[in-house]
Amino acid sequence: MPVPPANPKIYHITHVNNLPSIIAAGELISDASIIQQGGPPAAVGMSKIKQRRLGLPVTCHPGDYVGEYVPFYFCPRSVMLYLLYKGNHAELTYRGGQGPIVHLECDLKTVVDWADANGRRWAFSLSNAGAYYVEFKRDLAELDQIEWNAVAATDFRSSDVREAKAAEFLLHGSFPWDLVERVGVHSMPVGQQVTTMVAAGAHHPTVEVKRDWYF
Repeated sequence: MPVPPANPKIYHITHVNNLPSIIAAGELISDASIIQQGGPPAAVGMSKIKQRRLGLPVTCHPGDYVGEYVPFYFCPRSVMLYLLYKGNHAELTYRGGQGPIVHLECDLKTVVDWADANGRRWAFSLSNAGAYYVEFKRDLAELDQIEWNAVAATDFRSSDVREAKAAEFLLHGSFPWDLVERVGVHSMPVGQQVTTMVAAGAHHPTVEVKRDWYF
């Protein structure tokens, strides 16, 4: 197994139009909570998969379900972003491409320290947390069980690489906006939008155009 990065980062992707409500609330919330509130301003995921995640157990926390957690990938330029970029998956209703999608980057260890200090459950999966056969962990000492070569891979035509690249970090319930360190965007116009949105809140993460995070 490859050695985990010294300071792993985690990434949540969302539509830029969702940022104002996230910033105003001071947090991201789980799909279970979003559904209770009537859905996000701009939905980009696959509703069938989101529904399935509501019933998939997080096995290291008995009684919890994947959809009750806020999900992050261990890399930008994820398989999900590729699906949004191509826009031709039968289960996708979103057809707006990758341009309006933003990456929220956070430091894994900072997040875990916050979660432990605040009694908030967290876990990570070794592959796509929306799959029936996924394995969950709740000890950072087991990060070496993630296939880090797959996480970093730019060629994920192999199903094994694709599944391992989709490993997720999950935080139960909600995720504080002030743990977001950087917002990566596709273009300068989107960056200007995000900068204006971020300025309206109390927490001001760095906003950067990161074309290498996109396809």
